[in-house]
Amino acid sequence: MESVIVIKPGASKWDIRQKVWDYIEDNNLANFPRPVHNRIPNFKGAIQACNRLVDLQEFKSSQTVKVNPDRPQQQARFVTLEAQKTLLVPTPRLRTGLFNNITPPPGASKEQLRICSSSQGVKDFSVPVGLDAKVKVDLVVVGSVAVSEKGFRIGKGEGFADMEYGMMASMGAVNDSTVVVTVVHDCQVVDIPEELIESHDVTVDYILTPTRVIKTDCKHPKPQGIIWTKLDTEKLERIPILKKLRALEEQAGKDVTLGAVPVPAEPGLQSGQPRRQTRRRPRQNTQQDAEGESKQEKRAESEQKARQRPARVRKESRGDGGGGKEGEINERGKGRRGRNMKEKGPEEALSEVMSQRKLPLSVTTVYLGGIPAGLRVSELKTALREREAAPLRLTWQGAQHRAFLDYIDPQAAEQALEALQDLSLNGHSLQAELAKSQRGGRRSGDSNRRPGGPSAAPKTKPPPETKSDSNEMTEQ
Repeated sequence: MESVIVIKPGASKWDIRQKVWDYIEDNNLANFPRPVHNRIPNFKGAIQACNRLVDLQEFKSSQTVKVNPDRPQQQARFVTLEAQKTLLVPTPRLRTGLFNNITPPPGASKEQLRICSSSQGVKDFSVPVGLDAKVKVDLVVVGSVAVSEKGFRIGKGEGFADMEYGMMASMGAVNDSTVVVTVVHDCQVVDIPEELIESHDVTVDYILTPTRVIKTDCKHPKPQGIIWTKLDTEKLERIPILKKLRALEEQAGKDVTLGAVPVPAEPGLQSGQPRRQTRRRPRQNTQQDAEGESKQEKRAESEQKARQRPARVRKESRGDGGGGKEGEINERGKGRRGRNMKEKGPEEALSEVMSQRKLPLSVTTVYLGGIPAGLRVSELKTALREREAAPLRLTWQGAQHRAFLDYIDPQAAEQALEALQDLSLNGHSLQAELAKSQRGGRRSGDSNRRPGGPSAAPKTKPPPETKSDSNEMTEQ
């Protein structure tokens, strides 16, 4: 099958990454988080691609499966747990160790297994696995930015998948017979020149896409351990587990000589990254979470948007936490309710609008009712992300057992409605439908642009299932 992305002769790894990232963005082939640049893309159809894992004979016969922690492989983690196999997930960016063994509660329901397979579940339901653990990994699932039908793989450029495999090889957890699988969109399958593949690069045996299963029959050898000359002292300082492994191998008499620190320092093991981006990316990614979402990027974007707004709008928005990250309330500002945010308790603060992103001119709103008492907004947000129904903005009205979800267009809202039809939280089934403002032909986006400014805000309580206008920020 011919690739839709043409790779020109002489292209570097970084050229190929940019081609793939640009194509996915230009053709709207990704879900949250966006943009996909500098990430393992959370492509549309990731669930279908991951579901193909259960049909592989190598998966059926495996006992221990290692899956990377990125969002597009969440369904692969779920089907592994559902098949009652041992699931190992690397700690994000190898900050605190190598693996977590995900251990669901006894008798866990399908919904609980979904939570365990999420990034939050990896934190809450895991047991660390040390370098000295006697672990045998039967199957490895990795993410990719690009991969070829010959099994050559390119990651996002930081080398974590390659390091994880090398560390597993050093532990004796993997060997030449260990099967490596990657899950990607069809457009990510491209022609990668073999000369770009280096000794530390992990190759793959199977490629799963939303439409097909590709067996690569790759003969290129996989790494037999960490190649220390590919690393430097800066990398060791950022990843303490590497320092521990190096000390163990040095005690065993192995050559652990490090390479020279590059100038400027590259963010990972991969080569070919343009000098301009090499200097910028490490600062942006220092606070990345498990899904690869950069907090510094979001803060800079919000600050830039705030500078672009008219002065009157900025004044009205200060109490809404503009410039803060999602789920945060700006304590310094005062909102249209005329009282300081930091006078509010934590639960009341969480009743504010959870997303501070600037909305498009028109949005489509979904009403979510039947929210059980005691449910936290963070739990709802986790459930929405797991079902790939994360909205542009979430208006939380927990005291009224409801919430409103704003989506970019009717199609996105319909997809969210389909994903939320069987949503059940804390034993309560939730009701998802278009908000009355949508069914009545009124655009939800208009509610934020009432003429007359804040003094025009209604003083009466809005009817059920209807979002208040300028008072939508407050629990009513």
